[in-house]
Amino acid sequence: MPQPEVTPLQRLTKVLKLGTPSTYRDHTYVNGESLYFPTGRVYGGQVIAQSLIAASKTVDPSRLPNSIHGYFISAGDIHQDLLFDVENLRDGRSFSARRVNVTQAQGSILTAIASFQEHGQEGVEFADPMPEDVPDPETLTSAKEIMEPYAEQSSYAKYYAQKSPFDIRHVTQTIMLGADTKSARRDSGKQMVWMRADGEVDVPQVMHRAMLAMGCDQVMLEPVLRRAGLSIATPGISFASIDHSMWWYRDIDINQWHLYVQDTPTAAHGRGLGQAKVYTQDGTLVACMAQEAMIRVPQEDLR
Repeated sequence: MPQPEVTPLQRLTKVLKLGTPSTYRDHTYVNGESLYFPTGRVYGGQVIAQSLIAASKTVDPSRLPNSIHGYFISAGDIHQDLLFDVENLRDGRSFSARRVNVTQAQGSILTAIASFQEHGQEGVEFADPMPEDVPDPETLTSAKEIMEPYAEQSSYAKYYAQKSPFDIRHVTQTIMLGADTKSARRDSGKQMVWMRADGEVDVPQVMHRAMLAMGCDQVMLEPVLRRAGLSIATPGISFASIDHSMWWYRDIDINQWHLYVQDTPTAAHGRGLGQAKVYTQDGTLVACMAQEAMIRVPQEDLR
């Protein structure tokens, strides 16, 4: 009998598990592979998520990731394995800190510092409320449906239509196919996006948090493009993540819908900063994130 086709979500789950770690002095080494991405380069969200999992293999299971800060050093090759070198920086009474250096044959592609905290600690607690009157995700069109008609014309369209492990639904007009001229005229990059896993996974909480790190990278650049009057389809555009930071404040269930409330405060010198707050469908703020990216467009397209 033919084997059932592996779904993008199943493939992501496998890639995030990584290999068997080995330890030497204060360093732990573990190998990983890459998912397909149309650029042929290692996808930034993937390697951030894998770095989190690699670091988690060196801490007590009672400690969950509370933050990660990563710098993308160079483009990685999806056809080469990745080596994750996790350095134990400190284990305190409440927090553990780890440095992760990710390399391929050509050298470093990412360096990150991850922090882990004992789960369930008490302290001050408050949160910004989720915006009101947000349409339910089930009433919106999936990016998979939007991009499917263009799948044979564009590798990006084919990825979002058939290869993405996430169901993405824009509340605001999508910029996958063209610029949002209305938002650009208003000098606004504000947008809202619903997202969840495209399928069901039964994995530990650290994996749910890593999957959120993977998923958010698919939309973090959009506010900058939106405010600039650009899209991923703008002729001649090139972009790449420079750094990425995330903070988790509450548990994640990637099987459930999360609302990304996004904006961008500034762009200059070919760089733009995207920000997001992530809410559950019942309005609980579970995570925050920020990402800076390089964006370059032929000058005639900026006039």
